[in-house]
Amino acid sequence: MKNIIMLGALVLSGSLSAQNQIEFEEYDLDNGLHVILHEDHTTPIAAVTVLYHVGSKNEETERTGFAHFFEHLLFEGSENIERGEFDSYVTNAGGALNANTSQDRTFYFELLPSNQMELGLWLESERMLHANIQTIGVETQREVVKEEKRQRVDNQPYGSWIENMMKRLYSEHPYNWVPIGSMDHLNAAKLDEFMAFYDKFYIPNNATLSIAGDIDIDKTKELIAAYFGEIPRGADVVQPTVQEPALGGEKVAVIYDNIQLPAMMMGYRMPPQTSDDAYALQMTSSVLSGGPSSRMYKRLVDEDQTALQVFAFPFSLEQGGAFITFSLANAGKTIDDMTPGLEEEIEKLQNELISEREFQKIQNQMESNFIQSNSKMAGIAESLADYHTYYGDANYINTEIERYRSVTREDIQKVAKKYLVKDNRVVLKYLPKSEEPTAEAAE
Repeated sequence: MKNIIMLGALVLSGSLSAQNQIEFEEYDLDNGLHVILHEDHTTPIAAVTVLYHVGSKNEETERTGFAHFFEHLLFEGSENIERGEFDSYVTNAGGALNANTSQDRTFYFELLPSNQMELGLWLESERMLHANIQTIGVETQREVVKEEKRQRVDNQPYGSWIENMMKRLYSEHPYNWVPIGSMDHLNAAKLDEFMAFYDKFYIPNNATLSIAGDIDIDKTKELIAAYFGEIPRGADVVQPTVQEPALGGEKVAVIYDNIQLPAMMMGYRMPPQTSDDAYALQMTSSVLSGGPSSRMYKRLVDEDQTALQVFAFPFSLEQGGAFITFSLANAGKTIDDMTPGLEEEIEKLQNELISEREFQKIQNQMESNFIQSNSKMAGIAESLADYHTYYGDANYINTEIERYRSVTREDIQKVAKKYLVKDNRVVLKYLPKSEEPTAEAAE
């Protein structure tokens, strides 16, 4: 790890040199599809990705879970792809594919041998124009999503924490719910509602096609025009503009779960991911829990031995997010045992500047992470699409590191004082169900 950090510091010291710049071309088709192409012949692979600017925040309050549901549904097939064959086209070509959904986007990708790149274009054009939204597919994927929720949330220790956190941090904004959504909403939805969602959001002018790898840009442009050029433009998508009121004071909730060890999650409202303060909070999380030498780990795990695990991270989103601390109690310890250490480490950040040595360490960590995130073709393609969608500038792939470099020790202290305060947080206390008071005891 030390060598990686040193390498990051050397490669990224000063401004990125010309040879380290990630070069790309971008343009729009007449139908509004934004295209980004990065040519790199290092390895004979190509990543074909499509980002749709639709996530759970774009859903109706009585139809949550639609964006995530479509991530599954649109592997069902199309007018020209039989049910169940979408995956086999890619695997038979020696490639891999997947998708993911967040509050802000839905992202699909195929990683293929470069001589099969056209296959990825065909598949994604079919997904955009000819998706089969039929009752059999809807019913099948309803069961898939239900099983996913059972495995990842209902039957996973602490699995409900993010849902419990977000619905308390946000009351008006659609960040109030999480992408998995409500099974009741999905069960109640009719076929025409799913079709309307597809027609509204799965349109070229709400998508970014990003391709990176062993491609010929001129030939790729011709193929893109052939596969996507005739797809009709849809009505422009307007992103939500809900103004969330201040939290208005600390919220505390006790949740009894099928767990053995108590845990505590503290979530603080944070600003949009593109703001300067969001970058300072990212570096703040590294101060608190960026490895075994970080402040929270040393204090709670090594010194006090009150926690088995502890970490902090910014859950950054397009229009806000949450700065999270998660602490899991050591055997025989309680949430009350962990709380003083957590509170005191945050107070230190608010009252004292971090040392120059500590500051240099976290700067190196940021630069190392930046290099690693763009070390593979799939990562480059995704980053280009993200930067275009959220920042309106794909070239952030070359310049974002300067946002981290511009953060000062004073900035870290400032955001700790501004955001990591009790009036701006939700505290979840997870306790074993065996500790839940009985009805008789409550009386």
